Amino acid sequence: MADGGNHAGRDRQPDEDADALLAHHEQLHGPVSDCPILDGNRVTLLHHGAAVVDAVMDAIEAARDYVHMEYYTADDVTLSGRSLFALLEATARRGVEVALTWDAVGSGPTPDAAFDRLAAAGVRLLEYHSINPLRARFNIRLNDRNHRKLTVVDGQVAVMGGVNMSKVYETPPEVGRGPDPDHGFWIDNGVRIEGPAVAEIHRLFFHTWDGNGGVQTPPLRGRGDPAPAPRTGPEGNQRIRVDGSAPAERRPLYNMSMRAAIAGARSHILLATGYFVPSRREWRLLAEAARRGVEVRLLLPGYSDVQAAVHAARALYGRLLKAGVHIHEVHDAMLHAKVATIDGVFTAIGSSNFDWRSVHYNNEIDAIVLAKETASHVETMLRGQIDRAVTVDYETWAARSAREHALELSARLWKRLM
Repeated sequence: MADGGNHAGRDRQPDEDADALLAHHEQLHGPVSDCPILDGNRVTLLHHGAAVVDAVMDAIEAARDYVHMEYYTADDVTLSGRSLFALLEATARRGVEVALTWDAVGSGPTPDAAFDRLAAAGVRLLEYHSINPLRARFNIRLNDRNHRKLTVVDGQVAVMGGVNMSKVYETPPEVGRGPDPDHGFWIDNGVRIEGPAVAEIHRLFFHTWDGNGGVQTPPLRGRGDPAPAPRTGPEGNQRIRVDGSAPAERRPLYNMSMRAAIAGARSHILLATGYFVPSRREWRLLAEAARRGVEVRLLLPGYSDVQAAVHAARALYGRLLKAGVHIHEVHDAMLHAKVATIDGVFTAIGSSNFDWRSVHYNNEIDAIVLAKETASHVETMLRGQIDRAVTVDYETWAARSAREHALELSARLWKRLM
């Protein structure tokens, strides 16, 4: 392995006209699902986890009518002197409706007393699929998790992406890798969305609330609100499809979107994911894209809170590298981001990893953005991260130790549970 260096433009094919590529991806994506592709959205890229948490807190502070949140991990994260749970309590007490859904596994470390204080302040709460058989909404299918991360405020603003409301984002970047993943810097990102797509994100919140026993009396506010007006100006022309993946409903929409976009890629694919455990079909699509001359670069963790997922990914490196895929590992921080951009016009950003769990077990939410502006911002971000990463070469990978071989084999046997 070697330092990444400035390789961003290497092996890249000449770009087609951007408008032609945009039309190409819109045509590819149309048949993927019955979810609408909505025009007139403003998308603000949030480059790191603390920026996402701050954007959520800013929106809560500005709320006048309601705050609806749905997270895999909900904890009392504190940034810039602001406590999330204290902010939610104060917001509820000033008459704004606050409703929070959290996943029982993802929020397991959060003390029950913290949720009790929220309830006492008037926050409406819903635990998703309790793992305690003595509690309401216990679900014996323990792998069925709600991995979504979203906030909707007053029907006008939504914040979503890969970032949980978690204390890990309290760690500043200068800490780097840290003593362990929970106390290191996490590389992550998200988006703030204004425009018609907010109503689609909100619809998914209600779908979870209604389908999992959320208290209906009094009815939550915002149900049936008209979609926000389309935004205007150079940053307000983003087309978005909201992929609300729900494997139990046989709707693995993110997986379907990515397959269509990768299969149709013509210029370049940049993909960052915290957990890279693809199916045979998915890694073959990446390899086939590289073989037909598409620049394919993967930004993957070399260090993780689920280290077995790193070993499972490395087991595939040889086949991908031989096909011409470029692989870059992050060693000095915890990579948790879930974002991809293709051909300068397609961007996927949300809660889905490129792994089995996001396809077969988890409820997820991703924004598929068909727009040059967002793709340009995301590409600049990812190429900068790639240049700071460690590039994996085939010779070093092939010379790895027998122990590494054994760890990879073991991890691949358990890949469907990662």
